[in-house]
Amino acid sequence: MKSEIKIFQNKIRVKFEKENVWLNQLQISQLFETDRTSITKHILNIFSTKELPTKSNVQFLHIAGSDKPTKHYSLDLILSVGYRVNSKKATQFRIWATKTLKKYLLRGYVVNQQRLDQLQTTIRFFKNSSTNQLLSGHEKELFDLLSNYTDSLILLKNYDENKIILPKLTTSSIENTISIDESRSIINNLKQIKSINSNFFGIEYPHKLESIIGVINQTHNQKELYSSVQEKAANLLYLIIKDHPFIDGNKRIASVLFVRYLQKNKILYKPNGEMKINDMGIVSLALLVATSNQNDKNILINLIINLIK
Repeated sequence: MKSEIKIFQNKIRVKFEKENVWLNQLQISQLFETDRTSITKHILNIFSTKELPTKSNVQFLHIAGSDKPTKHYSLDLILSVGYRVNSKKATQFRIWATKTLKKYLLRGYVVNQQRLDQLQTTIRFFKNSSTNQLLSGHEKELFDLLSNYTDSLILLKNYDENKIILPKLTTSSIENTISIDESRSIINNLKQIKSINSNFFGIEYPHKLESIIGVINQTHNQKELYSSVQEKAANLLYLIIKDHPFIDGNKRIASVLFVRYLQKNKILYKPNGEMKINDMGIVSLALLVATSNQNDKNILINLIINLIK
């Protein structure tokens, strides 16, 4: 397969074979704007010092106007030559390559350090929360939530290393929103359940529920405040539990609306049909939110998004 690549404003016609880029000696000399003799010398030195193995870095390929195959050299060898050649163009290449390598190394370090910090913060949060009396008996569910969370961070790491294709978060342009009327209808249905033995269950404080639903669906300059269904679902669960829009039943109502919201947007289940967070997991998550400090909001929102991603 033939194509063109543009390097430092030089347009070179290259060959793509075996998931690699291949150039012949003449093309390498054109790329770095130096004579072919110099390129030959550097290639021989690279192979003689065993910097690169000959077998995997040389391939005989046909070129237009030639009766027989010509030696072509891999991208690894082209880069090695670029670090040896003494020409203005090769110097520009080295400056660019060093900058690019530094940028990727630093960015990779920063991203990994951020993820490590996030994981350590979340583990610390779980550790502190586990001593809360309200969470007694939910140790297994807390462990499962933490396990699922760390699995999601491993997914992100693998995605960074191009080992998997990570599904995109569901954008709000294709979502099914939840309205105040639908929320109240769900709450009224919950009131009919006999086990809910409270005269105050689902009774609203004025305007609080409207405010929360309004925040979830809020837009600014025709852009959604929360850019994905997952982010909206996480904030819906968190805000109903922490802002107490009801006299009684905030955790139960938040959990049911959270599940309904995921179900409407087809992100409640894994590909194998399992719920992303099972019933007891949702109970434990609701208790985690309820017992959390306001300063831990970002940890919990990130945790929930990771669990339902």
